[in-house]
Amino acid sequence: MPNRSITIKDVAAAAGVGIATVSRVLSGSGSVSPRTRERVLAAARELDYRPSALGRSLKLQRTGGIGLLVPDVTDPFCAGLVAGVLECAGSLGEHVIIDASHDDPAREAEIVDRLVEQRVDGIIALPTRGDAAHWTGARRVGLSVTFVDHATCGSDAVGTPAVLADDRGGVRSAVEYLVGLGHRRIGFLGGPAATPTGRLRAEAFTETLRDLAVTPDSGLLVRARSSRDSAYAAAASLFQRRSDLTAVLAGNHLLGEAAVLVAREFDLRVPADVSIAMIGDMAWAELCDPPLTAVARPARDMGYRACELLVRASDRTIERTRREGGRPVVLPTELIVRGSCGPPARTR
Repeated sequence: MPNRSITIKDVAAAAGVGIATVSRVLSGSGSVSPRTRERVLAAARELDYRPSALGRSLKLQRTGGIGLLVPDVTDPFCAGLVAGVLECAGSLGEHVIIDASHDDPAREAEIVDRLVEQRVDGIIALPTRGDAAHWTGARRVGLSVTFVDHATCGSDAVGTPAVLADDRGGVRSAVEYLVGLGHRRIGFLGGPAATPTGRLRAEAFTETLRDLAVTPDSGLLVRARSSRDSAYAAAASLFQRRSDLTAVLAGNHLLGEAAVLVAREFDLRVPADVSIAMIGDMAWAELCDPPLTAVARPARDMGYRACELLVRASDRTIERTRREGGRPVVLPTELIVRGSCGPPARTR
Protein backbone atom coordinates (compact mmCIF):
# COMPACT_ATOMS: atom_id res chain seq x y z
CA MET A 1 0.00 0.00 0.00
CA PRO A 2 2.61 2.58 -1.13
CA ASN A 3 0.30 5.54 -1.61
CA ARG A 4 -1.28 5.81 1.85
CA SER A 5 -0.43 5.40 5.50
CA ILE A 6 -1.06 2.10 7.20
CA THR A 7 -4.02 2.26 9.57
CA ILE A 8 -5.25 0.17 12.47
CA LYS A 9 -7.80 -1.34 10.07
CA ASP A 10 -4.97 -2.71 7.91
CA VAL A 11 -3.34 -4.29 10.97
CA ALA A 12 -6.66 -5.84 12.02
CA ALA A 13 -7.20 -7.29 8.52
CA ALA A 14 -3.67 -8.71 8.35
CA ALA A 15 -3.97 -10.29 11.80
CA GLY A 16 -7.50 -11.59 11.19
CA VAL A 17 -8.95 -9.87 14.25
CA GLY A 18 -11.22 -6.94 15.00
CA ILE A 19 -10.13 -3.31 15.31
CA ALA A 20 -10.97 -3.32 19.03
CA THR A 21 -8.61 -6.25 19.59
CA VAL A 22 -5.77 -4.42 17.84
CA SER A 23 -6.49 -1.34 19.95
CA ARG A 24 -6.30 -3.37 23.17
CA VAL A 25 -3.01 -4.96 22.15
CA LEU A 26 -1.33 -1.71 21.10
CA SER A 27 -2.57 0.24 24.12
CA GLY A 28 -1.73 -2.53 26.57
CA SER A 29 -5.23 -2.44 28.03
CA GLY A 30 -7.86 -5.14 28.20
CA SER A 31 -7.58 -8.92 28.03
CA VAL A 32 -6.08 -10.56 24.92
CA SER A 33 -4.68 -14.08 24.62
CA PRO A 34 -0.88 -14.34 24.20
CA ARG A 35 -1.30 -16.02 20.80
CA THR A 36 -3.59 -13.26 19.50
CA ARG A 37 -1.34 -10.56 20.93
CA GLU A 38 1.69 -11.99 19.11
CA ARG A 39 -0.28 -12.23 15.84
CA VAL A 40 -1.31 -8.57 16.09
CA LEU A 41 2.20 -7.40 16.94
CA ALA A 42 3.67 -9.43 14.09
CA ALA A 43 1.18 -7.88 11.65
CA ALA A 44 2.01 -4.37 12.94
CA ARG A 45 5.74 -5.02 12.49
CA GLU A 46 5.29 -6.46 8.99
CA LEU A 47 3.18 -3.51 7.88
CA ASP A 48 5.46 -1.03 9.71
CA TYR A 49 2.39 0.42 11.41
CA ARG A 50 2.95 3.68 13.31
CA PRO A 51 0.13 5.01 15.52
CA SER A 52 -1.06 8.49 14.63
CA ALA A 53 0.08 11.01 17.20
CA LEU A 54 -2.52 13.44 15.91
CA GLY A 55 -5.32 10.93 16.28
CA ARG A 56 -4.19 9.97 19.75
CA SER A 57 -4.03 13.61 20.83
CA LEU A 58 -7.52 14.30 19.50
CA LYS A 59 -8.86 11.33 21.44
CA LEU A 60 -7.05 12.13 24.69
CA GLN A 61 -7.33 15.93 24.38
CA ARG A 62 -3.56 16.03 24.95
CA THR A 63 -0.64 16.33 22.54
CA GLY A 64 1.60 14.81 25.21
CA GLY A 65 5.07 15.94 26.10
CA ILE A 66 6.51 18.23 28.74
CA GLY A 67 6.91 21.99 28.63
CA LEU A 68 10.22 23.20 30.09
CA LEU A 69 10.53 26.88 30.96
CA VAL A 70 13.84 28.44 32.06
CA PRO A 71 15.04 32.06 32.26
CA ASP A 72 17.99 31.65 29.86
CA VAL A 73 19.02 28.53 27.94
CA THR A 74 22.62 29.82 27.69
CA ASP A 75 23.04 30.11 31.47
CA PRO A 76 25.27 27.22 32.69
CA PHE A 77 22.93 26.25 35.52
CA CYS A 78 19.91 26.25 33.18
CA ALA A 79 21.89 24.22 30.62
CA GLY A 80 22.57 21.57 33.25
CA LEU A 81 18.93 21.61 34.30
CA VAL A 82 17.78 21.16 30.69
CA ALA A 83 20.21 18.25 30.25
CA GLY A 84 18.76 16.49 33.29
CA VAL A 85 15.17 16.96 32.14
CA LEU A 86 15.99 15.68 28.63
CA GLU A 87 17.81 12.65 30.02
CA CYS A 88 14.89 11.67 32.23
CA ALA A 89 12.26 12.44 29.58
CA GLY A 90 14.14 10.31 27.04
CA SER A 91 14.25 7.35 29.44
CA LEU A 92 10.49 7.68 30.02
CA GLY A 93 9.56 8.08 26.35
CA GLU A 94 8.52 11.72 26.70
CA HIS A 95 9.40 14.63 24.43
CA VAL A 96 10.19 18.13 25.72
CA ILE A 97 9.26 21.60 24.46
CA ILE A 98 11.79 24.19 25.72
CA ASP A 99 11.30 27.96 25.97
CA ALA A 100 12.95 30.87 27.79
CA SER A 101 11.24 33.57 29.86
CA HIS A 102 14.28 35.91 30.10
CA ASP A 103 13.11 36.58 33.68
CA ASP A 104 10.11 38.48 32.28
CA PRO A 105 6.83 37.60 34.09
CA ALA A 106 4.73 38.76 31.13
CA ARG A 107 6.68 36.59 28.70
CA GLU A 108 6.45 33.67 31.13
CA ALA A 109 2.65 34.04 31.25
CA GLU A 110 2.48 34.04 27.43
CA ILE A 111 4.58 30.88 27.22
CA VAL A 112 2.48 29.10 29.85
CA ASP A 113 -0.72 30.04 27.99
CA ARG A 114 0.76 28.70 24.76
CA LEU A 115 1.78 25.42 26.40
CA VAL A 116 -1.74 25.08 27.81
CA GLU A 117 -3.16 25.63 24.30
CA GLN A 118 -0.78 22.98 22.94
CA ARG A 119 -2.18 20.60 25.57
CA VAL A 120 1.10 19.35 26.96
CA ASP A 121 0.86 16.92 29.87
CA GLY A 122 2.77 19.12 32.29
CA ILE A 123 5.25 21.95 32.78
CA ILE A 124 8.60 22.10 34.56
CA ALA A 125 9.68 25.67 35.28
CA LEU A 126 12.30 27.78 36.94
CA PRO A 127 9.71 30.54 37.50
CA THR A 128 10.10 34.29 37.58
CA ARG A 129 9.20 36.26 40.68
CA GLY A 130 6.08 37.77 39.12
CA ASP A 131 2.37 37.07 39.58
CA ALA A 132 1.53 33.36 39.73
CA ALA A 133 -2.01 33.56 38.32
CA HIS A 134 -0.99 31.83 35.08
CA TRP A 135 0.30 28.83 37.06
CA THR A 136 -3.04 28.56 38.82
CA GLY A 137 -4.75 28.63 35.43
CA ALA A 138 -2.52 25.85 34.10
CA ARG A 139 -3.32 23.59 37.04
CA ARG A 140 -7.02 24.40 36.78
CA VAL A 141 -7.16 22.78 33.31
CA GLY A 142 -5.45 19.65 34.60
CA LEU A 143 -1.77 20.29 33.87
CA SER A 144 0.82 19.09 36.34
CA VAL A 145 3.36 21.79 37.31
CA THR A 146 6.72 21.30 39.01
CA PHE A 147 9.03 24.17 39.95
CA VAL A 148 12.81 23.96 40.06
CA ASP A 149 15.06 26.17 42.22
CA HIS A 150 12.09 28.11 43.69
CA ALA A 151 9.63 26.52 46.13
CA THR A 152 6.82 29.00 45.35
CA CYS A 153 6.03 31.77 42.94
CA GLY A 154 3.56 34.06 44.68
CA SER A 155 0.72 33.08 47.00
CA ASP A 156 -1.24 31.34 44.23
CA ALA A 157 1.59 28.84 43.74
CA VAL A 158 1.96 27.73 47.35
CA GLY A 159 2.02 23.93 47.47
CA THR A 160 3.30 23.42 43.92
CA PRO A 161 5.77 20.49 43.90
CA ALA A 162 9.36 21.74 43.70
CA VAL A 163 12.92 20.46 43.47
CA LEU A 164 15.51 22.67 45.17
CA ALA A 165 19.21 22.78 45.95
CA ASP A 166 20.20 23.14 49.59
CA ASP A 167 21.44 26.71 49.12
CA ARG A 168 21.27 27.50 52.82
CA GLY A 169 23.51 24.54 53.57
CA GLY A 170 25.82 25.48 50.70
CA VAL A 171 26.31 29.04 51.93
CA ARG A 172 26.85 27.76 55.46
CA SER A 173 29.56 25.33 54.34
CA ALA A 174 31.42 28.11 52.49
CA VAL A 175 31.22 30.57 55.40
CA GLU A 176 32.28 27.93 57.91
CA TYR A 177 35.26 27.10 55.70
CA LEU A 178 36.36 30.75 55.44
CA VAL A 179 35.91 31.39 59.15
CA GLY A 180 37.81 28.18 59.88
CA LEU A 181 40.72 29.57 57.86
CA GLY A 182 40.76 32.58 60.18
CA HIS A 183 38.73 35.13 58.20
CA ARG A 184 36.53 37.56 60.11
CA ARG A 185 36.04 40.38 57.58
CA ILE A 186 34.26 38.46 54.84
CA GLY A 187 32.48 40.36 52.08
CA PHE A 188 29.32 38.98 50.50
CA LEU A 189 28.30 39.82 46.93
CA GLY A 190 24.58 39.06 46.80
CA GLY A 191 21.89 38.93 44.17
CA PRO A 192 18.75 41.11 44.19
CA ALA A 193 16.90 41.18 47.51
CA ALA A 194 13.63 40.91 45.55
CA THR A 195 14.43 37.34 44.48
CA PRO A 196 13.88 34.36 46.81
CA THR A 197 17.37 33.06 46.03
CA GLY A 198 19.01 36.43 46.69
CA ARG A 199 17.24 36.78 50.04
CA LEU A 200 17.92 33.22 51.17
CA ARG A 201 21.65 33.29 50.44
CA ALA A 202 22.17 36.66 52.14
CA GLU A 203 20.20 35.47 55.18
CA ALA A 204 22.21 32.25 55.34
CA PHE A 205 25.44 34.26 55.17
CA THR A 206 24.59 36.53 58.12
CA GLU A 207 23.01 33.72 60.16
CA THR A 208 26.09 31.55 59.80
CA LEU A 209 28.39 34.38 60.88
CA ARG A 210 26.30 34.92 64.00
CA ASP A 211 26.30 31.19 64.75
CA LEU A 212 30.10 31.25 64.53
CA ALA A 213 30.31 34.26 66.89
CA VAL A 214 31.38 36.62 64.09
CA THR A 215 29.49 39.93 64.10
CA PRO A 216 28.02 40.60 60.62
CA ASP A 217 29.10 43.93 59.09
CA SER A 218 26.40 45.47 56.88
CA GLY A 219 29.08 47.38 54.99
CA LEU A 220 30.50 44.08 53.75
CA LEU A 221 27.23 42.97 52.13
CA VAL A 222 26.73 44.40 48.64
CA ARG A 223 23.93 43.51 46.23
CA ALA A 224 23.81 43.52 42.44
CA ARG A 225 21.20 43.09 39.73
CA SER A 226 21.26 40.04 37.47
CA SER A 227 23.69 41.39 34.88
CA ARG A 228 27.45 41.33 34.33
CA ASP A 229 27.73 45.13 34.44
CA SER A 230 25.92 45.33 37.77
CA ALA A 231 27.97 42.43 39.18
CA TYR A 232 31.22 44.12 38.19
CA ALA A 233 30.12 47.45 39.71
CA ALA A 234 29.14 45.74 42.97
CA ALA A 235 32.46 43.91 43.22
CA ALA A 236 34.46 47.06 42.43
CA SER A 237 32.50 49.01 45.04
CA LEU A 238 33.16 46.38 47.71
CA PHE A 239 36.92 46.20 47.04
CA GLN A 240 37.26 49.99 46.87
CA ARG A 241 35.30 50.76 50.05
CA ARG A 242 36.65 47.97 52.24
CA SER A 243 40.37 47.54 51.94
CA ASP A 244 40.22 45.66 55.26
CA LEU A 245 38.28 42.68 53.90
CA THR A 246 40.23 39.43 53.70
CA ALA A 247 37.75 37.20 51.88
CA VAL A 248 34.78 37.45 49.51
CA LEU A 249 31.91 35.02 49.02
CA ALA A 250 30.08 35.63 45.75
CA GLY A 251 26.40 34.69 45.76
CA ASN A 252 26.32 33.37 42.18
CA HIS A 253 28.61 32.67 39.23
CA LEU A 254 28.22 36.14 37.67
CA LEU A 255 29.32 37.73 40.93
CA GLY A 256 32.14 35.21 41.27
CA GLU A 257 33.38 36.09 37.82
CA ALA A 258 33.21 39.79 38.70
CA ALA A 259 35.14 39.28 41.96
CA VAL A 260 37.96 37.51 40.13
CA LEU A 261 38.17 40.23 37.44
CA VAL A 262 38.12 43.11 39.93
CA ALA A 263 40.75 41.48 42.16
CA ARG A 264 43.00 41.09 39.12
CA GLU A 265 42.48 44.71 38.04
CA PHE A 266 43.24 45.93 41.57
CA ASP A 267 46.46 43.86 41.59
CA LEU A 268 45.22 41.78 44.51
CA ARG A 269 46.80 38.35 44.79
CA VAL A 270 44.43 35.42 45.30
CA PRO A 271 44.54 34.03 47.97
CA ALA A 272 47.57 35.91 49.39
CA ASP A 273 45.71 39.25 49.58
CA VAL A 274 42.09 38.10 49.39
CA SER A 275 40.35 34.73 49.34
CA ILE A 276 37.47 34.26 46.90
CA ALA A 277 34.73 31.61 46.82
CA MET A 278 31.37 31.51 45.05
CA ILE A 279 28.01 29.78 45.08
CA GLY A 280 27.55 27.74 41.90
CA ASP A 281 30.41 25.74 40.42
CA MET A 282 31.24 26.49 36.78
CA ALA A 283 33.61 24.81 34.33
CA TRP A 284 35.70 27.99 34.16
CA ALA A 285 36.28 27.93 37.94
CA GLU A 286 38.89 25.19 37.49
CA LEU A 287 40.65 27.25 34.81
CA CYS A 288 41.22 30.28 37.06
CA ASP A 289 44.69 30.90 38.47
CA PRO A 290 44.37 29.71 41.17
CA PRO A 291 41.30 27.50 40.64
CA LEU A 292 38.23 28.90 42.37
CA THR A 293 36.63 27.35 45.45
CA ALA A 294 32.89 26.94 44.81
CA VAL A 295 29.68 25.39 46.11
CA ALA A 296 28.41 22.95 43.48
CA ARG A 297 24.66 22.97 42.91
CA PRO A 298 23.28 19.76 41.31
CA ALA A 299 21.56 21.30 38.28
CA ARG A 300 21.43 18.10 36.20
CA ASP A 301 20.10 16.02 39.11
CA MET A 302 17.52 18.71 39.87
CA GLY A 303 16.25 18.57 36.29
CA TYR A 304 16.12 14.77 36.35
CA ARG A 305 14.22 14.65 39.64
CA ALA A 306 11.79 17.36 38.52
CA CYS A 307 10.97 15.37 35.37
CA GLU A 308 10.52 12.18 37.39
CA LEU A 309 8.24 13.98 39.81
CA LEU A 310 6.16 15.47 37.00
CA VAL A 311 5.77 12.30 34.93
CA ARG A 312 5.45 9.66 37.60
CA ALA A 313 3.50 11.44 40.33
CA SER A 314 -0.23 10.70 40.22
CA ASP A 315 -2.80 13.47 40.48
CA ARG A 316 -3.62 12.16 43.93
CA THR A 317 0.02 12.50 45.02
CA ILE A 318 0.25 16.04 43.67
CA GLU A 319 -3.00 17.06 45.37
CA ARG A 320 -1.76 15.59 48.66
CA THR A 321 1.49 17.54 48.23
CA ARG A 322 -0.50 20.76 47.81
CA ARG A 323 -2.63 20.05 50.90
CA GLU A 324 0.48 19.37 53.00
CA GLY A 325 2.03 22.67 52.05
CA GLY A 326 4.14 21.46 49.16
CA ARG A 327 7.23 20.13 50.91
CA PRO A 328 9.93 20.41 48.26
CA VAL A 329 12.52 17.83 47.30
CA VAL A 330 15.86 19.28 48.46
CA LEU A 331 19.09 17.98 46.92
CA PRO A 332 22.46 18.47 48.68
CA THR A 333 25.11 20.95 47.58
CA GLU A 334 28.86 20.33 47.87
CA LEU A 335 31.75 22.62 48.75
CA ILE A 336 34.56 22.12 46.22
CA VAL A 337 37.77 23.36 47.84
CA ARG A 338 40.36 24.65 45.40
CA GLY A 339 43.31 27.04 45.59
CA SER A 340 41.55 30.41 45.79
CA CYS A 341 41.15 30.42 49.58
CA GLY A 342 43.75 30.55 52.32
CA PRO A 343 44.32 32.05 55.78
CA PRO A 344 44.36 35.88 56.10
CA ALA A 345 47.78 37.42 55.53
CA ARG A 346 48.30 38.29 59.19
CA THR A 347 47.91 34.64 60.27
CA ARG A 348 50.24 33.10 57.69
